[in-house]
Amino acid sequence: MAERFEFSSYEREEIHNLYSRLKNNIGASLQPGDEAKMKTHLKKTIDDNVIHRDVFGLNPILFGLQTAMIVVEEIGLRRDAVMAIMLHPSVEDGFITIEEVKAQFGESVARILHGLQRIAELYKKNPVIESENFRNLLLSFAEDMRVILIMIANRVNLMRQIKDNSNDEARRKVSEEAAYLYAPLAHKLGLYKLKSELEDLSLKYIEHDAYYMIKEKLNATKEARDAYIKQFIEPVNQKLTHVGLHFHIKGRTKSIHSIWQKMKKQKCGFEGIYDLFAIRIILDSPIEYEKMQCWQVYSIITDMYQPNPKRLRDWLSVPKSNGYESLHITVLGPDKKWVEVQIRTERMDDIAERGVAAHWRYKGVKGETGLDEWLNNIRSILETSDDLQVMDQFKMDLYEDEVFVFTPKGDLFKFPKGATVLDFAYHIHSKIGNTCTGARINNKVVTFREPLHSGDQVEIITSSIQKPKHDWLNIVQTSRAKAKIRLALKETQAKEGLFAKEMIERKFKNKKIELEESIMTRLIKKLKFKEVSDFYKQIADGELDVNTVIEKYIELRDKEQNILGDNMAKSAENFSLPSGADKVHDKPNDDVLVIDSNLKGIDFQLARCCTPIYGDKVFGFVTAGGGIKIHRCDCPNAPELRKRFGYRIVKAKWSGKGSSQYSITLRVVGNDDIGIVNNLTSIISREEKLTLRSISIDSNDGLFSGNLVVMLDDTSKLEALIKKLKAVKGVKNVVRI
Repeated sequence: MAERFEFSSYEREEIHNLYSRLKNNIGASLQPGDEAKMKTHLKKTIDDNVIHRDVFGLNPILFGLQTAMIVVEEIGLRRDAVMAIMLHPSVEDGFITIEEVKAQFGESVARILHGLQRIAELYKKNPVIESENFRNLLLSFAEDMRVILIMIANRVNLMRQIKDNSNDEARRKVSEEAAYLYAPLAHKLGLYKLKSELEDLSLKYIEHDAYYMIKEKLNATKEARDAYIKQFIEPVNQKLTHVGLHFHIKGRTKSIHSIWQKMKKQKCGFEGIYDLFAIRIILDSPIEYEKMQCWQVYSIITDMYQPNPKRLRDWLSVPKSNGYESLHITVLGPDKKWVEVQIRTERMDDIAERGVAAHWRYKGVKGETGLDEWLNNIRSILETSDDLQVMDQFKMDLYEDEVFVFTPKGDLFKFPKGATVLDFAYHIHSKIGNTCTGARINNKVVTFREPLHSGDQVEIITSSIQKPKHDWLNIVQTSRAKAKIRLALKETQAKEGLFAKEMIERKFKNKKIELEESIMTRLIKKLKFKEVSDFYKQIADGELDVNTVIEKYIELRDKEQNILGDNMAKSAENFSLPSGADKVHDKPNDDVLVIDSNLKGIDFQLARCCTPIYGDKVFGFVTAGGGIKIHRCDCPNAPELRKRFGYRIVKAKWSGKGSSQYSITLRVVGNDDIGIVNNLTSIISREEKLTLRSISIDSNDGLFSGNLVVMLDDTSKLEALIKKLKAVKGVKNVVRI
């Protein structure tokens, strides 16, 4: 019998407090009987012991209330969203159906749950969620925008709750999804506070040391920074008020994530970031005086503080292509510190914050115009609507010209509407397209003419005897597929021509007639063929008889010999290659890497940044040139590759064991004692199948540090070597670099 679900005293108290706060917030939107029905439902899930903790050990009822508080207090949703959040675990576990929810709580709640379930189904297809395509498919599947808002709130809550959790692998996966999926979605919807929190928490869990280094430095400088902002603003405030301008001033500190991104981009330390905070002066100005007043403020600021002309950004005279208008200047404030000042009007600020795609593109988050306009409308409604009832009317009508479909491995591809299974097959690979006979779409067998629909999981069925046909050009929609079909038809024609040519040569040989290419070429022209391929195609198709060709060949040959005599061209039969020209140099390497689950024998290179060796946990990265580089999973570049190019990452693992040796570098630190280097090198020399290639040692203040470059077989040999080197007296540390 399953163990009973138990609530801790902390959980009971938190549930009681959150319930009271929720009721105060959404009480007016609740319908008669809502509370009683929800209490009855939750009590039944507990009594029937159907609720269970997730992979992080979180209580689903408490977690649901916490998520509900986020959507209510920080996003502005009400009754329907809260009900859907609380009921979703039960729907997912099959304890209650969406139809039952519709009967008890109404169609709007059921619709939100239906959207959440559709997205849950997408996740079950094991998608590669790093891709922009998956983000767009997620939005197109949501139908009701509240589904996406709930998912963002859910992820924010999860990121908050797992801070002390020991399941590092699950936490890393959740954090990576938050960084490249949910934070950009929150940004697009104008949920800047939640977006910033997602990015900061992701950094905290993925790059722990960087996060805490920046946090500690910010905390250490907060009081001084706040005092400095006040010191900077006060004289500016007095001066602008004195000249009669209407304005307000904001001072804001950059997020930890933003500071870290800037440190990486500029390749500098924390102290090298000038603009840890920015001052924003927002003018309440009539549109006809906007530019004049902005430049007036610029003049006042630069009179008070020395400007840096290299850091002037004038988007007043020529706005950005996305409509962004503002003046950015960097001035030398009190104590000789650089301060970024942004000058704009209320209208410009509104465009920057809410204009069509402006703000998030300004931050570098790309998106498609139709999607961005639609999301911007939703955001405006979120910020201005009082009752949010209008949210019920929204349906996702984007991408009517596009469909998004999955491979069985979870890769996601975009096609134009009307694209077929055959388009999909050719998108995967020319060989797959050429041999395609149909597909399994969502486990249902269909023909290759079947149109694709968003969310379909497509598995191509092939046959070795299938060949491209000319009418396939009428089935496919994409230019890529059409080009590949045309190429395949040409190749097929060439193969048929080769077959026909071999058949002719065999017939000639059987009849003991010598075949000369020059005479055959003249015969083909005499037979009125414009292309040699057309001649061979007719033979392959049986339209032209080989015996007839031989008769006409003999006739033409004899006629030419009578005219020219026996002036025949010499055969190349006796020609021989220079000595050694036929040797092939193969690089022996019998180690095997399995790429992407089941593909062997693919060419690859070992990345120099982390120098993987046999036994390391590795992954493949498809380079711009189409090759594959193998990186260690703990490669210092791995987080950036996963974040920016997740769609180019493929699984890889070692399979089999060969004779290859790998070069690795060990960093050794220890006391600078006489004979310690000799002890280290003697250990290496005694080891079988282990070669020391180079050694470099530096000594300073009684300590030595050095790099040993060693050739060895695999990680087991490496671990054993490190253990032995660490045991040498005087050695403090040995690490692989």
